[in-house]
Amino acid sequence: MTTVSSHGDDDSLEPPRSYSLQDLIQVLSQESTASAHFVDPELERRVLDFRLAQQKRRQKYGDSQVTGGIFGLYHHLAQTRTDLEWAQDAAWRRQHQAPYLAWSDYVEARPQVVRPYFTWALIAVCAIMMVVEFGLNDWKVEPLSINPLIGPSAEALVRAGARETSKIVVEGQWFRLFTPLVLHAGLIHYAVNMAALWFIGGAFEESHGALYTVLLFLIPGVGGNILSAIFLPQYVSVGASGGIFGLIGGCVADITMNWPLLFITTEQNDETSKRQHVRALIWLVVDIVVNALIGFTPYVDNFSHLGGLVYGLACGWSIIEPLKVNFFGVDASKMKQTQRLIVRFLGLIVSLVMIIVTTGLLANMDMEQAGPCPGCRYISCIPFPFGEEKWWYCDDCDRVTADLYREGEFYNRISLECPNNEVEIIPLPEGQFSVEDKNTLSRKLPSYCRQYCADRYQS
Repeated sequence: MTTVSSHGDDDSLEPPRSYSLQDLIQVLSQESTASAHFVDPELERRVLDFRLAQQKRRQKYGDSQVTGGIFGLYHHLAQTRTDLEWAQDAAWRRQHQAPYLAWSDYVEARPQVVRPYFTWALIAVCAIMMVVEFGLNDWKVEPLSINPLIGPSAEALVRAGARETSKIVVEGQWFRLFTPLVLHAGLIHYAVNMAALWFIGGAFEESHGALYTVLLFLIPGVGGNILSAIFLPQYVSVGASGGIFGLIGGCVADITMNWPLLFITTEQNDETSKRQHVRALIWLVVDIVVNALIGFTPYVDNFSHLGGLVYGLACGWSIIEPLKVNFFGVDASKMKQTQRLIVRFLGLIVSLVMIIVTTGLLANMDMEQAGPCPGCRYISCIPFPFGEEKWWYCDDCDRVTADLYREGEFYNRISLECPNNEVEIIPLPEGQFSVEDKNTLSRKLPSYCRQYCADRYQS
């Protein structure tokens, strides 16, 4: 059995003459390297090898890999890495007069990709916790007017470990910044997130290993939950979406760093490539928009989504190595090298500092206030359906409390504490609610709040 290894980092592999990245792109974009007067023979061979690898891959797999959104783009990036490794291996063998290894033999004999064990384990844990959530909800599915994602109640989610700012700040339950990453609001939420994790998390882990995948899931996931706890203190939320958006951010960072080599066009494939690039970008936008729309539903929030994406980009630019174009003789200027070092240093450091700073802000929050940006709730909530009768609202009435008073066996009035701390005395129909109807009255408190409270927002 033939075994191979990449010789791209071998010190004995001498680089050709130095060129700029723009020169390299010009060479790769031409149908023939013969017309490029600045190409030396060794660089010409390396460019031809790289082109040959891409041609062989297209013949075997086709061009569909660059049209499937973020997963398709990242899969294309992983394949480009393999093609570059084969070109490096061919150059090393040529330089050391070793037997030539065909592209097909190299792909078949190269070490297998890393198995995405962390991704698989995370999906399994999320599945187990989904079952636990339904068990805590007495194996019931809440009506769509309460939970449109086909899932349990808010009370069951909180018992399972959902993010709730008051329990974090007042009761010191800081584990609630981590546990929401394996919880989901319902079957729809779970299915969408697990599909994204399977494709995106799996592709990222196969390319970069478990350690980087854990970092790009946990740091953005926890960072997004902290932002959500600060800006949406009145809401309960769950979901692995913050970590998944972190992985998307890492993929986007990786793709942007290697964009020139990913999408090289020639005179023959120029129009086709442009259409593929446009479709890929459209799918990327669709991926993000779909998750953002889910973030408007109850128990899911867009602050964890957007925060995870920003943290993922910052971490990705810091820890992910770009394709080594110095193999083609590209010699980055001192300015470019300095910029790259600054980005690599600052991205991860800034992310960690921001998490520390926002954690401090969260720990010192005044739970009597509505948060630093009460209007920001509409980034993560849309009253629905449109009209007077709604399934869910964006006010604070879902969290009101009340004292019940009764004469004999029937309640006759409620002392309702409105979100702005004002108290409203609400008379109840005589003989309608007995002591056995306490839970029924509790479920009706939000509607009483919207009917009687002058201000339905926490002040």
